Amino acid sequence: MTPMTTTAVDDAGVMTPLLGRLGRAGRRLRDADRARPWVLDATVVLLVLLMFGLPDLLHGHPGSGDAEGRHRLRLALSEPSAAETLALQAGLVLPLLWRRRRPLTAFGAVTAVFLLQWSLGVALRADIALLVALYSLALHGRLNQLPWACAAMTAAMLPVALRVSPVVSVWDALFFLLVAAAAPLAIGLTVRIRRAQLAGLRERAARLETERDQRTRLATATERARVAREMHDIVGHNLSVIITLADAGAYAAQAAPARGTEALLLIGDTGRQALGELRRVLGVLREASDGASDGPELSPQPGLADVEALCAGVRAAGLEVVYRSHGRVGALDAGVQLTVYRIAQEALTNSLRYAGAGSRVTLTIAAEDTRATVRVQDTGPAGPPGPGGPPPDGEGHGLMGMRERAALYGGTVTAGPAPGGGWTVTAALDLSPRDGTP
Repeated sequence: MTPMTTTAVDDAGVMTPLLGRLGRAGRRLRDADRARPWVLDATVVLLVLLMFGLPDLLHGHPGSGDAEGRHRLRLALSEPSAAETLALQAGLVLPLLWRRRRPLTAFGAVTAVFLLQWSLGVALRADIALLVALYSLALHGRLNQLPWACAAMTAAMLPVALRVSPVVSVWDALFFLLVAAAAPLAIGLTVRIRRAQLAGLRERAARLETERDQRTRLATATERARVAREMHDIVGHNLSVIITLADAGAYAAQAAPARGTEALLLIGDTGRQALGELRRVLGVLREASDGASDGPELSPQPGLADVEALCAGVRAAGLEVVYRSHGRVGALDAGVQLTVYRIAQEALTNSLRYAGAGSRVTLTIAAEDTRATVRVQDTGPAGPPGPGGPPPDGEGHGLMGMRERAALYGGTVTAGPAPGGGWTVTAALDLSPRDGTP
């Protein structure tokens, strides 16, 4: 590191605590001003009186640079008494107490006293109050008031230029007076613009933070809904199979012990399959540590190649399942295959739950150019709900989950009694490419 770089780093290290202290001091001053705004206004009035009013009382009116100029200026100006000086100073300075709450009123009062003072031929150092009032009007007043204030300021400077004409020409005096008046006006407008920019940045930062929190909550809710659908499909289907197998095994334990043993084995296989799927879903929710080699071993999500195994599990539970596929179902992308698989799984689960043992279920999956359809029809009773049908007390989570999955691909799900008996659920997915395709 070069010496110049080292010096720059040291300077930055020294300046950082200083800037931090200055920032904290500024925040404390702003907080104190919000709590007691009259303290700052009274302090400004007191400083103006001490810095500019007291010299007027001690040394008289200001003079020019040389003796001849002072003599001509004394001839043009009047020497007020101490009481008159105090009265004029009070008229000039006291309105500054309202410079932030009533900037136009304060400016008007100071300007009126200023005109009265110079019409009497009195020059005071406390005239600086007029510039302070103009600065406050530019900072705190309405912008449409500034043109009138500038016109009043110009009119107020005319008698001053005329009074000092024995020393300086009227036009030169007027030029310098207006330039001096333009300085507080420009400073006030600059500070006002800067404050507006900072307020806009703070508002934008607060809005962005609110939007970020809303996006976070929305993403959390969306992820919860997705995980809830997965858990419902996995747990609901496998528990339905396990319950049906357990009932069948209990019935067959005395009549046909071999069938009871087979049911128990199927229950174990179904439970292990459900446990594996639960581990996969829960594993992706955990954050694997960086470089960790013992993270969860994730297997691919199920697809249409797993539909046969799904149907085999339902057959083992006592339903007769016929599976047909049309078109190039294997060419569908992984997301569409998972959606079709979960819809078929939920529909078969409801058939197993409501249609009853010995019913026949036909599962048909078709893939066309821009459309994929899933149709599940059972031969169970038409009264109770069938595949995907709602429970007696309203629409169930299974049907809502199928509709949410189909909606991701612009699809629809319909469910209801079949004409010849039983229940039918039909899901149609739109596979045409579009903007925002999940």
